[in-house]
Amino acid sequence: MMSFQIGDPVIYRKPKSSTCPGPRARQVYPLEHGETYHYVVDKFWKVIGVNDDNTVDVVTRTGKTHRLEQGDPNLHKARFLTYLVFRKRFPDLEVL
Repeated sequence: MMSFQIGDPVIYRKPKSSTCPGPRARQVYPLEHGETYHYVVDKFWKVIGVNDDNTVDVVTRTGKTHRLEQGDPNLHKARFLTYLVFRKRFPDLEVL
């Protein structure tokens, strides 16, 4: 299991379903009858708290907070190069 620290940039691969995937959708495939699609969207968040119960609190660019399990397979730290490429999509903790 990864250890997170406050301020770490993280990427959460959020699974979604809809009739029209957006431009940032990845791993798109149609569901059974082909009317809707299942896909994954990368969410760029930052850690604002590490809890004793193996959860982390993260914040979005709009200021919403989420509590996630540290062992969640959809959650991982952003690598340095990934952070540089997508740095504008991560929230700025100083502004929030």
